[in-house]
Amino acid sequence: MNFKIVYDKPGRIRFRCGAYAFEKELEAAVQNAVLQHSFVKSAEVHAANGGILVYYKSGCRNDVIRAVRALRPSTLTPVAAETGLAEIDAEFKGNLAKLVLKRVAYNALLPAPIGNFLVAVKGLRYIWRAVKTLGSGHLNVDVLDGTSVAACLLQKNYRTAGTIMFMLSISSLLEDYTRARTRAALTDSLAVKTDKVWLVADGTEVLIPMDQLKVGDCIRVRTGSIIPVDGEITEGEATINESSMTGEPLSVMKSAGTSVFAGTVVDEGTVVVRVRAMSSDTKLQKIIELIDHSENLKAGVQSKAERLADSIVPFSFLGFGLTLLLTRNITKAVSILMVDYSCAIKLSTPISVISAIREAADSDITVKGGKYLEEFALADTIVFDKTGTLTNAQPVLERVIAFGDYSEDEVLKIAACLEEHFPHSVARAIVKGAADKNLYHAEEHAEVQYIVAHGIATLLHGKRAIIGSCHFVSEDEGVEISEEQLAEISEKSGACSVIYLAIGGKLAGALCISDPPRAEAQQAVALLKAAGIDNIVMLTGDSEKAARLTAEKLGITQYRAQVLPEDKHFYVEQMKKEGKRVIMVGDGINDAPALAAANVSIAMSDASDIAREAADITLRGADLTELATLRALSEKLMTRIHRNYRFIIGFNSALLLSGLFGILSPSASAFLHNASTMLICAKSMTPLMKKEEKQEKET
Repeated sequence: MNFKIVYDKPGRIRFRCGAYAFEKELEAAVQNAVLQHSFVKSAEVHAANGGILVYYKSGCRNDVIRAVRALRPSTLTPVAAETGLAEIDAEFKGNLAKLVLKRVAYNALLPAPIGNFLVAVKGLRYIWRAVKTLGSGHLNVDVLDGTSVAACLLQKNYRTAGTIMFMLSISSLLEDYTRARTRAALTDSLAVKTDKVWLVADGTEVLIPMDQLKVGDCIRVRTGSIIPVDGEITEGEATINESSMTGEPLSVMKSAGTSVFAGTVVDEGTVVVRVRAMSSDTKLQKIIELIDHSENLKAGVQSKAERLADSIVPFSFLGFGLTLLLTRNITKAVSILMVDYSCAIKLSTPISVISAIREAADSDITVKGGKYLEEFALADTIVFDKTGTLTNAQPVLERVIAFGDYSEDEVLKIAACLEEHFPHSVARAIVKGAADKNLYHAEEHAEVQYIVAHGIATLLHGKRAIIGSCHFVSEDEGVEISEEQLAEISEKSGACSVIYLAIGGKLAGALCISDPPRAEAQQAVALLKAAGIDNIVMLTGDSEKAARLTAEKLGITQYRAQVLPEDKHFYVEQMKKEGKRVIMVGDGINDAPALAAANVSIAMSDASDIAREAADITLRGADLTELATLRALSEKLMTRIHRNYRFIIGFNSALLLSGLFGILSPSASAFLHNASTMLICAKSMTPLMKKEEKQEKET
């Protein structure tokens, strides 16, 4: 395998093989291939940039390089990847203990000349990295580190140089640990956790470890269990909750011959599943991809802070030069170089973002990158699609209006008898309405005819019976609907859609169908207003009257009725031109253009595939109040980033002044600088939302 070495120090080396060196599915396989060598302690592999980080035993650098060069990804078989927080913690503690013990042992046991020689040799590596960085046209923290070490060595101040390099080693170790742990914690929050499965073979069942399972094996999964693999049901049937995969909140019936997916749950029943692919845990894969690409989705405040941090580096050298010129004191001058703003800013900000994404995932919200959290925090307008977003897209029968010689129960019974043959959502609402009133209907009609996009026609006791839209009944079938009947229907239907029933050429009744708002929709709107989003807009294809009544009921500030799919995109673009920062919330294929146009877009749990693909954020639950949770989380994230930024600038500036006035030695400056970096990173990993806030929101 071809590669470039981008980081090289004793015991650790990082290779960059390029974005197309191996596929995402081969990450774990490449890692295992590296770990099989006895001289390798641990390894991290990332397909996004072809990165391979290897920790190895002393003196085995060349062996590692040969091992990586000999890798042939095309010959490897994908295996399931594991992310263990315990292993990461244990590895960090072990490496930290080794670093400290090595430092203590060198100082206590080695004669001064040998110790000084080893410090000088180690220092040459920092100096060489600084020279290479300068040679590539960059002036950054690596140059600061190399210069400070070189200055101490030129003074023959080996103790200070050793302390500086010791603190830099701890800082580097901490950086790797915090990144690995926050990413692993995010992945772990959605990972499928199954250690053992019941293998079905030759009519018997055997409990085996998950890692012994192979493609083609059959496993039995019972009620309440998670399906740990992608596969096909070969035996039995069960209702399976696929919300983790599809976002659909209702369980679906699955039987022999149908596919099932990793991470879904058997609500009721027992099935035997033939394993199709061990590495297709789609839910986990999506989260890993999210993490790997998060560096390309930085929040704007993060990028600005990093640019500013890098721009400060030349001033550190300027301060070093002026201090040396004015004081002629190399110790004071070196103290200036011990402090930089870049390290803490570049480390704490992405850790804050990743921690916030993980916290959102714990609340069933998937966020594709830090910049979307920033946009959500800054937004002043939120646009809702109505059907399927503010409503459940599950129509219900509100009321029945009878005309002529028919009673309301007769109208409903006849309508249900006709509609039960066609399982669309409106038909189900009518049939359920009849069942709720215990109206049982025997079939007294002839064969029914379904007229696409219009309605149903049949013969009932020798008379033509039709049910459908006003256009179908009145214009296509010629049934007369009087002004008095239209006025009564308009008065009683409210915001409902109306289905008309006619028998023998006369209007027999009308059925009012509504798509009621989600139970929490009104509360969600109120919470969003309280969170500072004052402009709440609803877009719908409903009539003006229906849209107005829904908006008034939910407290929505603006609405647009009878909106075509292409108009939704236009309205979002228009609001952006007016200077508004827009959140778009939708669920259907027709919402995808508007979702793509918004500053930040959100898809509901039961949204279409294309809507979820276009959206920047997905609500995996069905609770709209999670939007308020996300608003609070995103605002707290921005507050934390800015607070960290102020602390880093203030504290490190104080260290610079202390070094300038001789209050702190170079080693003390290095210690306090790195200690503050550790502290701010540890703080950035803590939850943003307190337990009390979450409990208050839930109640």
